[in-house]
Amino acid sequence: MFQNFRLANRTGFEWLAAMPAFLVLTFVIILNTSHATHGQLLKLGENVWDGYFQLRSDPTPPTCEINADIDSQLAVLMAESVNVAEEDEWDLFDDDPAPVDESVMRQSLVNAQTVCKTNHQNYANTVERITPAVKMFRSLELSISEFGEFGLHAQRILLAILVLFCGLTALFRRHHIALRPMETVMDYRVASFAQMLASGILFYSVYSFKDVVFNAGVAVSAEHGFLHYLWICGFGAVLLLSLYQYIVIPKEAKPGGSFLKAQLAVPLYATMCLISGTYFIFNGHAAGIGIYLNQMMELSQLFLNVGLYVWIGMLVKRTKLAQAVFNVFRPWKLPPEMLAVVVVVIAAVPTAYTGASGIFIIAIGGLIYNELRRAGARRQLALAATAMSGSMGVVLRPCLLVVIIAALNKEVTTDQLFGWGLNVFLLTAALFAFFAMITKQGEINFEKASVAWPETKKALWKLVPYAILMAITLAIYAVLLNAYLDEFSAPFILPVMLLVVLIYERLSQEKIGREQLNIDHIENRLEESWDDLKKGNDSIEKTIREATTETTGHIGALLMLMGLSVSIGGVIERAHVMDMVPASFESVWLAMALLVAILVVIGMVMDPYGAVILVSATIASIAYDSGIHPVHFWMVTLVAFELGYLSPPVALNHLLSRQVVGEKEVALAAQEGHNFWYRYEKFLLPLTVMGIALLIVAFVPLAIGYN
Repeated sequence: MFQNFRLANRTGFEWLAAMPAFLVLTFVIILNTSHATHGQLLKLGENVWDGYFQLRSDPTPPTCEINADIDSQLAVLMAESVNVAEEDEWDLFDDDPAPVDESVMRQSLVNAQTVCKTNHQNYANTVERITPAVKMFRSLELSISEFGEFGLHAQRILLAILVLFCGLTALFRRHHIALRPMETVMDYRVASFAQMLASGILFYSVYSFKDVVFNAGVAVSAEHGFLHYLWICGFGAVLLLSLYQYIVIPKEAKPGGSFLKAQLAVPLYATMCLISGTYFIFNGHAAGIGIYLNQMMELSQLFLNVGLYVWIGMLVKRTKLAQAVFNVFRPWKLPPEMLAVVVVVIAAVPTAYTGASGIFIIAIGGLIYNELRRAGARRQLALAATAMSGSMGVVLRPCLLVVIIAALNKEVTTDQLFGWGLNVFLLTAALFAFFAMITKQGEINFEKASVAWPETKKALWKLVPYAILMAITLAIYAVLLNAYLDEFSAPFILPVMLLVVLIYERLSQEKIGREQLNIDHIENRLEESWDDLKKGNDSIEKTIREATTETTGHIGALLMLMGLSVSIGGVIERAHVMDMVPASFESVWLAMALLVAILVVIGMVMDPYGAVILVSATIASIAYDSGIHPVHFWMVTLVAFELGYLSPPVALNHLLSRQVVGEKEVALAAQEGHNFWYRYEKFLLPLTVMGIALLIVAFVPLAIGYN
């Protein structure tokens, strides 16, 4: 239905899903930019007009009388003091009142009149300084300030809109994350039925939460009231769509299927919803999921940044940057294992800037896999490197996950975590290089430097324009907005930087197109061919539109998974599961061993952001009370999470790798390998590297007395 509908050369999906997501994401970018702009305007105003803060609003004129008669005022006050003294004579319990000193009272009136004259003079000076230029400037500054305040209040609504629109898109496209894709009629039936039940629970929960809030006898703000009805309408639409999908099975579905295997096709968010919803309903707390979704809204800025990072990943995917970087190493004809090491290490940087491992795999994973296969890598090694490409950078600046940890835990700062994170990155990189090389097949051969270097030099020169464009963009932000690329500004600077890169590539393509048309001397078709080129698949508008359309499905899948992970965390918290673990341990070694096991299990079944919220609320205090340094604990947590994301039965990074590589390649990889290691290398290599790294990060600092 929506695939066939087109309006203004755009599909129904692009109007109903991509357009709202684009508007929300661009609004968030503009909002964050406005905060930096407002700060710079305040500084500029203070530099141009000394004491600008006093000029931001019209002053209130003083109410005192500047030419008041002090003698008459003194006479009135003295008469009042006499009357008060006569009344106090009838109070048997008070001592005799002290007589009023007329000279002191006169001096007080003189001082008050002096202050009054000063206030009038300040008022006159301020009014005189509010020139038309000041009024024009402050009008702009106050408008940006009001926009920023409006945006801060609207962030919850924006996040809810993003979750609902993108969640509906992911549902309609059957894009939610599951252990295996839907293939047979049975798969579609079981998965659709589970999602229908989950949607019903979500609708019932948010509706119950609305009743609880509105019947609590407490005033509900318009913003929160609108948010409740938005959840109800949104999940009502999700319920209707899931009901439709249960009834209507796609024609491409294969007949038959196994009921047990179909359980693996149920999206993870639906499973989490069924578990948490059942628990809350049977415990008389039907509003539970709605409450935890509302808690998610309290961190709206962080989760909106998740959406921005997904968009960043999709924009990176459509640039030629990754290909250009690969071109630097391609002439050397590196052995597959060595190329895998280079790729995984280099990938850590964009991983840190895209916020989390899953986002990077979705964006670049397919390209990494294809490049490794082109270099001769076995499929299992290519899948292992693809899954690990998003793992090492989560401890590097400016990863959003670390920012969330610091925001939720006052015991640590981003500087501390990123400082340790660099050491953890170097450790995991060295381990990956070691195990990749000792399990290599064949000899290590390189292309001769005399042959490879000229091609490498050409590839490096092609990267120079990108470096210049990025440097100019960062310089503009630094000079004009005093905003430098860090964990706080990256979400709103990187999209702009990538748009600049896309425009550059588009202009370069147009220049090549013009030159090619001139070379061919197609005079009579020049105008027609040029119009065709401008309307081609690589137009900047279409590129952004397609990137945003793809982004919506990924955002929906990730945010729904995150929201229900928070609910699962709520179940664990309310069920007092962690009460079975002692509040503290006498042995720090025993505490670390138990916490490592718990953290890995959490990483196996929850998304990173929901897991961080759960760990912050339930486990972190146990570590602190047992003598584990907070920074040490959170480094262990990050490595344990990454090990969990690479570990069956869920293995989220492998699920995302399969999603971008394709089922056919994964099936072919399962048929390769002449021994146990090579048959299961896609699991064994990442698990070995991250497992050893976790043991080192967890226990070596204890051995050297770090606490």
